[in-house]
Formats: sequence, structure tokens, C-alpha cells
Amino acid sequence: MSVRERLRELWNAALATDDENMEAPAAVGERPDSRKRALIKLTWIGIWFAYLADPTQDILGNKHSTTGDLLGGIGLVAFVGIYLALVFRNISRPLERVQVLPTLIVLLVMAIVLSLTLGSSWLVLFVYVCVGCGATLPARPARAAIGLVICALVVVGLTAPDHGNDFLPAIVIPALLGGFAMVGVRHMARTTKALQEARATVAHLAANEERLRLARDLHDLLGHSLSLITLKSELAGRMLPDKPEQAAQQVADIERVSRQALVDVREAVSGFRRPTLDAEVAGARTALAAAGITATVEVAPADHPDLAPDEEGALAWALREAVTNVVRHSGARRCEVTLTEQGDELCLTVTDDGQGPGGVHGNGLTGLTERLALADGRLETGPGPKGGFRLRAYVPLARPGRDVRSGERVSA
Repeated sequence: MSVRERLRELWNAALATDDENMEAPAAVGERPDSRKRALIKLTWIGIWFAYLADPTQDILGNKHSTTGDLLGGIGLVAFVGIYLALVFRNISRPLERVQVLPTLIVLLVMAIVLSLTLGSSWLVLFVYVCVGCGATLPARPARAAIGLVICALVVVGLTAPDHGNDFLPAIVIPALLGGFAMVGVRHMARTTKALQEARATVAHLAANEERLRLARDLHDLLGHSLSLITLKSELAGRMLPDKPEQAAQQVADIERVSRQALVDVREAVSGFRRPTLDAEVAGARTALAAAGITATVEVAPADHPDLAPDEEGALAWALREAVTNVVRHSGARRCEVTLTEQGDELCLTVTDDGQGPGGVHGNGLTGLTERLALADGRLETGPGPKGGFRLRAYVPLARPGRDVRSGERVSA
């Protein structure tokens, strides 16, 4: 198993652990998709039902007439039903105020009427109105609505015929805490959902980036190797009648190239492939010679001390792609490869005397541009000074005291 695959498994395991740990809290702010999650959500909402003990005892007692107890019971059941329908179904979704505000107003009116007619024991219904405001309205409107409900609670509490001196700390404080707590719960639920969506997007982008990397590697590897195999096969076919020994040597080279191509593909799939300039220079000489193209290769600074491995790999890919295009498409007779230092950059130049550029860039040059961009480099292509085609690949050098990624000097 490769290091990349192992890291990916550890990352997925960590994400799965997070999902398991977040399942119960997330159920508070999401539409339940199973009986278990619905039960968890109902439990969280049902915590506030403890405040219904006072109005329930008031109905079951002897303080009111039978008609008053019956109407009070119907009103309490209707209030709880409307509250559950509002909070339980819509706690996490963006809601239309046309639907929410009338429902909250109905709950507030019922709380006011029941409290004024049946006594201060019913003031606890205002706690549920505050909770409903915090659970269903956006943060800023929810805070304003909670403030209005608290004002109504104070006014109704002071005008209730049997109110006591302790109703303010006993009801107002829980109503405030409950309302603002639900504002926080709703915000947490929506943030959790946004984070889950963002994490899914990151995973999708990572998968796309991996596919692009694999596509670039396979294109560059197989394009170069198959071009060389084709050239050597044609050369062996021409040599076979008169020069069987040289033809056999070409066939042996074909076998060697095909085996190396298989190794390179396996390394590319595993994520370990990082070509070097020395190896690609040798491969370029072989490919150009097999195609009958006179090559001038000047790459003395191939082992430059300030050339980082990633930047060297990008230049090596650039050399491979450029030589492959010269062999396959240019029809050139001469090709010149140079590697020069230009300020804080290293420039690889591949120039041929062929037919020149033939339209827009193909997949190879597009992938090469992406590779160089990942190494903070750039690609320049166009006609050569004497016709033909010229490719220039630039990568930064890791100078002492210089941040390669930003291109700025840093203090020691």
C-alpha cells in the first residue's frame, strides 16, 4: 500500500469518526430521516415540556369551572400541537416569513389570552413562544421577536389578577435563555450542514485533482514511450532484411522501453513518479536519434544546487513532452535543448526547425502548463527565431533567503 493511499484511508477514517460523533447533535437541526433521529430530535424539543406542569396542574385543580378547565385543556393541546408542528418540522430549513410569522403570532395570542383568563400559571407558555422564535427565525429577526415576546410577558404578568412577585425571575429568565439558546442551536445546525457540504465539495475537488494528475502522468508517460516504440519498430522493420543484428538490437530496445513504460505507469498510479532531468535528457537523446533528428543538448546545470525536487520534476516533464512533440508532430531535422539560469529562474528551452505550431495547444501542453503552475513556474510557446517551434519552461530557484512560493525575500 502506498503512502498516499494510507494517508487517504486515515483521513477517511477520521471523517467517519467525526460523522458518528456528530450524528446525535445534528439530528436537532435536521429533518429526521429515521425513527431513531426523530426520537432524538423529539427528546431535545421535549426538554421544554417540563414547564407545562403548572398549566396542567391548574387544569386538574379546582380553581376553575368545568367549562374553564375544558376550554383550558383544549387551548393547551392546541398550543402544544401548533408549537410542535412549527418547531419539530422546520427547525433547520430556511423558512418563509409568510408561513412562520402568522404561526408565531397565533402562539403569542393564545399565550396572552390563556394567561389573562386562567391566571399566572399559564405565563410559562411565553417560554415556548420565545423558543419558537429562536428555532424558526433568522438570528437578527429572532432576537427582535424574543424581545417583543418578553415585553408582552412582562405586561401580561403584571396585569394578571393572581400574579406573584416571583414571576419575573421564574418565567422571564427561562424565556430569555430558551429563546437565545435555540438561536444558537439553529445557527449550530445550519453551520454543521454548511461544513458537511463544504467537506463534500473538498472531497470532490480532491478526487478531480487526482484524476487530472493521473491523466497528465499517463498522457506524458505513454505518449513518449509509445512514440519511441513506434519509431524503433519502423527502424527495425527497415533493417530486418539486410541488417538482422541491428534489427534485433532495435527489438531489444523496444522490449526495454515497453518494460520501463509499464514500470512508469505503475509508479504514476501509485503517486511516486517524479522524473529527473538526467534521466529525461538521456531519453531525449535516444528518442531524437531514433527519429533521425540531429540533437544539440546543453543541460550543464541539470544538478543545480538551488533546484528543488518538485521544480526539477516539472522541468523533466516539460522536456519529455517537448521532445515527444518534436518527434511526433514537427517533421524537424534539428532540435536544440538548452537549460539556462535567468535571474531567480531556470529556463528549459526546446527549439526545432520543423513546421511550427499547428493550432491550439493539445492535452500535452495543457497538462504541462498545469504541472508548471503547481511548481510556481510558467510555460511559453511560439515560433522559433528561425521558424519552427520553441518551448520555454520556467521554474523558480530556491535561493537562500528567498521564499520560492511567494517569490519574495525573507529575513534570516
